[in-house]
Amino acid sequence: MMLRARSLHRLLRLTLAAPLVGLGLVTAAAAAHAQARWTIDPKTSLAWWQMSPHLNHLWATTCPGDPSWRPGEGRSSGWNIDPKLKLPRTGYANVDDTVHTPLFPRRTVEPICVEAVRGEVVVADTVRWRGVLGAVAVRGDALVTGEAMRDVMMHQVMGTMSFPEVQFALDSLVGVTKQADTLFGRAVGILTIGGKPVPTTALVKAFPDAGGMRVLAKWHIPATDLHHLTPKLGYLGLGINTRLWHTMFMGADIVFRREDRGAK
Repeated sequence: MMLRARSLHRLLRLTLAAPLVGLGLVTAAAAAHAQARWTIDPKTSLAWWQMSPHLNHLWATTCPGDPSWRPGEGRSSGWNIDPKLKLPRTGYANVDDTVHTPLFPRRTVEPICVEAVRGEVVVADTVRWRGVLGAVAVRGDALVTGEAMRDVMMHQVMGTMSFPEVQFALDSLVGVTKQADTLFGRAVGILTIGGKPVPTTALVKAFPDAGGMRVLAKWHIPATDLHHLTPKLGYLGLGINTRLWHTMFMGADIVFRREDRGAK
Protein backbone atom coordinates (compact mmCIF):
# COMPACT_ATOMS: atom_id res chain seq x y z
CA MET A 1 0.00 0.00 0.00
CA MET A 2 2.79 2.43 0.83
CA LEU A 3 4.50 1.65 -2.48
CA ARG A 4 1.24 2.45 -4.25
CA ALA A 5 0.87 5.72 -2.35
CA ARG A 6 4.41 6.80 -3.22
CA SER A 7 3.84 5.94 -6.86
CA LEU A 8 0.70 8.06 -7.01
CA HIS A 9 2.41 10.87 -5.15
CA ARG A 10 5.15 10.92 -7.82
CA LEU A 11 2.44 11.04 -10.47
CA LEU A 12 0.91 14.06 -8.78
CA ARG A 13 4.20 15.92 -8.59
CA LEU A 14 4.99 15.24 -12.23
CA THR A 15 1.55 16.28 -13.37
CA LEU A 16 1.38 19.55 -11.45
CA ALA A 17 5.01 20.64 -11.53
CA ALA A 18 4.72 22.87 -14.62
CA PRO A 19 3.17 26.36 -14.42
CA LEU A 20 0.57 25.28 -16.97
CA VAL A 21 -1.14 22.02 -16.13
CA GLY A 22 -0.89 19.67 -19.06
CA LEU A 23 2.75 18.74 -18.88
CA GLY A 24 4.13 15.63 -17.17
CA LEU A 25 2.94 12.08 -16.94
CA VAL A 26 -0.76 12.67 -17.47
CA THR A 27 -0.12 14.51 -20.72
CA ALA A 28 2.16 11.67 -21.81
CA ALA A 29 -0.73 9.29 -21.15
CA ALA A 30 -2.99 11.46 -23.30
CA ALA A 31 -0.52 11.32 -26.18
CA ALA A 32 -0.19 7.55 -25.86
CA HIS A 33 -3.93 6.84 -25.85
CA ALA A 34 -5.01 9.80 -27.99
CA GLN A 35 -8.45 9.57 -26.42
CA ALA A 36 -9.91 12.32 -24.26
CA ARG A 37 -8.40 14.98 -22.05
CA TRP A 38 -10.19 17.50 -19.86
CA THR A 39 -8.63 20.53 -18.18
CA ILE A 40 -10.12 22.55 -15.33
CA ASP A 41 -11.58 25.99 -16.00
CA PRO A 42 -10.32 27.91 -12.95
CA LYS A 43 -12.80 30.79 -13.24
CA THR A 44 -15.77 28.47 -12.87
CA SER A 45 -14.32 25.92 -10.43
CA LEU A 46 -14.20 25.90 -6.64
CA ALA A 47 -13.29 23.81 -3.62
CA TRP A 48 -14.82 23.79 -0.15
CA TRP A 49 -14.76 22.24 3.31
CA GLN A 50 -17.32 22.01 6.12
CA MET A 51 -17.12 20.71 9.65
CA SER A 52 -19.82 18.70 11.38
CA PRO A 53 -21.12 20.05 13.69
CA HIS A 54 -20.60 23.28 11.75
CA LEU A 55 -21.76 25.51 14.65
CA ASN A 56 -23.10 27.98 12.08
CA HIS A 57 -19.62 29.15 11.05
CA LEU A 58 -17.25 26.25 10.35
CA TRP A 59 -17.19 26.14 6.54
CA ALA A 60 -15.09 27.64 3.76
CA THR A 61 -14.93 28.07 -0.02
CA THR A 62 -12.53 29.28 -2.69
CA CYS A 63 -15.38 31.13 -4.44
CA PRO A 64 -16.87 33.50 -1.84
CA GLY A 65 -18.21 35.75 -4.59
CA ASP A 66 -20.72 33.13 -5.66
CA PRO A 67 -24.23 34.46 -4.88
CA SER A 68 -25.30 31.04 -3.55
CA TRP A 69 -22.71 31.14 -0.75
CA ARG A 70 -22.65 33.06 2.50
CA PRO A 71 -20.28 33.22 5.47
CA GLY A 72 -21.42 32.08 8.88
CA GLU A 73 -21.97 33.85 12.16
CA GLY A 74 -19.17 36.02 13.48
CA ARG A 75 -18.20 37.09 9.95
CA SER A 76 -16.15 40.17 9.15
CA SER A 77 -17.83 43.29 7.81
CA GLY A 78 -18.29 44.06 4.13
CA TRP A 79 -20.24 41.00 3.00
CA ASN A 80 -23.26 41.39 0.73
CA ILE A 81 -25.50 38.45 1.61
CA ASP A 82 -28.66 37.30 -0.11
CA PRO A 83 -31.37 37.51 2.61
CA LYS A 84 -32.85 34.27 1.28
CA LEU A 85 -29.74 32.38 2.42
CA LYS A 86 -30.74 31.57 5.98
CA LEU A 87 -28.48 29.98 8.56
CA PRO A 88 -29.73 26.83 10.30
CA ARG A 89 -31.84 27.38 13.40
CA THR A 90 -29.52 25.19 15.45
CA GLY A 91 -27.08 28.09 15.77
CA TYR A 92 -24.04 27.16 17.84
CA ALA A 93 -25.67 23.98 19.12
CA ASN A 94 -23.64 20.78 18.97
CA VAL A 95 -25.81 19.25 16.23
CA ASP A 96 -24.31 17.05 13.51
CA ASP A 97 -25.33 17.73 9.93
CA THR A 98 -24.03 15.14 7.49
CA VAL A 99 -26.75 15.75 4.89
CA HIS A 100 -26.42 19.43 3.97
CA THR A 101 -22.82 19.26 2.83
CA PRO A 102 -22.05 21.80 1.58
CA LEU A 103 -24.57 23.91 3.41
CA PHE A 104 -24.72 26.44 0.56
CA PRO A 105 -24.14 24.58 -2.71
CA ARG A 106 -23.67 26.51 -5.93
CA ARG A 107 -26.90 26.88 -7.92
CA THR A 108 -25.60 28.37 -11.17
CA VAL A 109 -22.09 28.32 -12.62
CA GLU A 110 -20.67 31.79 -13.24
CA PRO A 111 -17.07 32.74 -14.20
CA ILE A 112 -16.52 34.72 -11.01
CA CYS A 113 -14.34 32.44 -8.89
CA VAL A 114 -10.82 33.13 -7.72
CA GLU A 115 -8.46 31.08 -9.89
CA ALA A 116 -7.63 28.66 -7.11
CA VAL A 117 -8.30 25.25 -8.70
CA ARG A 118 -6.26 23.72 -11.52
CA GLY A 119 -5.67 20.30 -12.99
CA GLU A 120 -6.63 17.82 -15.68
CA VAL A 121 -8.08 14.37 -16.25
CA VAL A 122 -7.24 11.92 -19.04
CA VAL A 123 -9.66 9.12 -20.00
CA ALA A 124 -8.61 6.23 -22.21
CA ASP A 125 -12.14 4.83 -22.59
CA THR A 126 -15.04 7.30 -22.40
CA VAL A 127 -17.64 4.56 -23.03
CA ARG A 128 -16.91 2.45 -19.94
CA TRP A 129 -14.87 5.17 -18.19
CA ARG A 130 -11.76 3.06 -17.75
CA GLY A 131 -8.16 4.16 -17.73
CA VAL A 132 -8.87 7.41 -15.87
CA LEU A 133 -5.88 9.36 -14.54
CA GLY A 134 -5.66 12.90 -13.32
CA ALA A 135 -4.61 15.49 -10.80
CA VAL A 136 -6.26 18.45 -9.12
CA ALA A 137 -4.60 21.15 -7.03
CA VAL A 138 -6.26 23.78 -4.83
CA ARG A 139 -4.58 26.89 -3.46
CA GLY A 140 -4.90 26.63 0.29
CA ASP A 141 -4.72 30.38 0.88
CA ALA A 142 -7.77 30.87 -1.37
CA LEU A 143 -10.05 29.10 1.11
CA VAL A 144 -12.04 31.61 3.16
CA THR A 145 -14.65 31.35 5.90
CA GLY A 146 -15.61 35.02 5.86
CA GLU A 147 -13.97 36.01 9.14
CA ALA A 148 -10.53 37.56 8.64
CA MET A 149 -8.78 36.38 11.82
CA ARG A 150 -10.22 32.89 11.47
CA ASP A 151 -8.95 32.73 7.89
CA VAL A 152 -5.44 33.83 8.90
CA MET A 153 -5.40 31.09 11.55
CA MET A 154 -6.72 28.51 9.07
CA HIS A 155 -3.94 29.27 6.58
CA GLN A 156 -1.32 29.09 9.33
CA VAL A 157 -2.66 25.71 10.45
CA MET A 158 -2.62 24.45 6.87
CA GLY A 159 0.95 25.68 6.47
CA THR A 160 0.19 27.36 3.15
CA MET A 161 3.55 29.13 3.11
CA SER A 162 5.35 25.78 2.95
CA PHE A 163 2.61 23.77 1.23
CA PRO A 164 0.63 26.20 -0.91
CA GLU A 165 -1.61 23.57 -2.51
CA VAL A 166 -3.93 20.80 -1.43
CA GLN A 167 -3.50 18.08 -4.08
CA PHE A 168 -5.43 15.07 -5.26
CA ALA A 169 -3.92 12.44 -7.59
CA LEU A 170 -6.66 10.46 -9.32
CA ASP A 171 -5.80 6.80 -9.89
CA SER A 172 -9.12 5.44 -11.13
CA LEU A 173 -12.86 5.95 -11.43
CA VAL A 174 -14.84 2.95 -10.16
CA GLY A 175 -18.46 1.91 -9.76
CA VAL A 176 -19.56 4.12 -12.64
CA THR A 177 -23.27 4.26 -13.46
CA LYS A 178 -25.18 6.53 -15.81
CA GLN A 179 -28.65 8.07 -15.58
CA ALA A 180 -29.60 10.07 -18.67
CA ASP A 181 -26.63 12.42 -19.20
CA THR A 182 -25.35 12.19 -15.60
CA LEU A 183 -22.51 9.95 -14.41
CA PHE A 184 -22.12 8.66 -10.85
CA GLY A 185 -19.05 6.95 -9.46
CA ARG A 186 -16.19 6.95 -6.98
CA ALA A 187 -12.86 8.67 -7.59
CA VAL A 188 -9.99 6.73 -5.99
CA GLY A 189 -6.64 8.34 -5.37
CA ILE A 190 -4.31 10.13 -2.98
CA LEU A 191 -5.15 13.38 -1.18
CA THR A 192 -2.14 15.37 0.02
CA ILE A 193 -2.53 18.05 2.69
CA GLY A 194 0.53 19.69 4.21
CA GLY A 195 2.78 17.24 2.40
CA LYS A 196 1.01 14.24 3.95
CA PRO A 197 -0.54 11.77 1.45
CA VAL A 198 -3.75 9.99 2.44
CA PRO A 199 -5.63 7.35 0.37
CA THR A 200 -9.02 8.87 -0.44
CA THR A 201 -12.22 7.87 -2.20
CA ALA A 202 -14.61 10.62 -3.25
CA LEU A 203 -18.21 10.33 -4.41
CA VAL A 204 -18.49 11.89 -7.86
CA LYS A 205 -21.37 13.21 -9.93
CA ALA A 206 -20.68 14.54 -13.44
CA PHE A 207 -23.00 16.13 -15.99
CA PRO A 208 -22.87 18.65 -18.87
CA ASP A 209 -23.06 22.26 -17.70
CA ALA A 210 -21.56 25.68 -18.47
CA GLY A 211 -20.24 24.50 -21.83
CA GLY A 212 -18.21 21.67 -20.29
CA MET A 213 -18.43 18.77 -17.85
CA ARG A 214 -19.36 19.82 -14.33
CA VAL A 215 -18.06 17.48 -11.65
CA LEU A 216 -19.26 17.48 -8.04
CA ALA A 217 -16.96 15.56 -5.70
CA LYS A 218 -17.28 15.00 -1.96
CA TRP A 219 -15.50 12.98 0.71
CA HIS A 220 -15.07 13.09 4.47
CA ILE A 221 -12.64 12.18 7.22
CA PRO A 222 -12.93 11.89 11.01
CA ALA A 223 -12.07 15.23 12.55
CA THR A 224 -9.44 13.48 14.68
CA ASP A 225 -7.43 12.84 11.47
CA LEU A 226 -6.63 16.56 11.48
CA HIS A 227 -4.17 15.86 14.32
CA HIS A 228 -2.02 14.15 11.68
CA LEU A 229 -2.79 16.30 8.64
CA THR A 230 -2.62 19.69 10.39
CA PRO A 231 -0.69 19.13 13.65
CA LYS A 232 -0.61 22.88 14.43
CA LEU A 233 -4.34 22.69 15.03
CA GLY A 234 -3.72 20.54 18.12
CA TYR A 235 -1.67 23.32 19.73
CA LEU A 236 -4.58 25.73 19.38
CA GLY A 237 -7.08 23.40 21.02
CA LEU A 238 -10.42 24.53 19.63
CA GLY A 239 -12.99 21.84 18.84
CA ILE A 240 -10.56 19.13 17.84
CA ASN A 241 -9.06 18.60 21.31
CA THR A 242 -12.43 18.63 23.05
CA ARG A 243 -13.88 16.29 20.39
CA LEU A 244 -16.55 18.86 19.63
CA TRP A 245 -15.75 18.42 15.93
CA HIS A 246 -16.77 15.01 14.63
CA THR A 247 -16.41 14.90 10.82
CA MET A 248 -14.75 17.09 8.22
CA PHE A 249 -16.30 17.14 4.77
CA MET A 250 -14.35 18.33 1.75
CA GLY A 251 -15.25 18.65 -1.88
CA ALA A 252 -15.11 20.44 -5.18
CA ASP A 253 -17.45 21.84 -7.81
CA ILE A 254 -15.34 21.78 -10.96
CA VAL A 255 -15.96 22.56 -14.62
CA PHE A 256 -13.78 20.63 -17.06
CA ARG A 257 -13.25 21.66 -20.68
CA ARG A 258 -12.64 18.85 -23.14
CA GLU A 259 -9.53 19.11 -25.29
CA ASP A 260 -9.58 16.19 -27.71
CA ARG A 261 -6.25 15.51 -29.32
CA GLY A 262 -6.31 16.58 -32.96
CA ALA A 263 -9.75 18.18 -32.64
CA LYS A 264 -10.44 21.34 -34.61
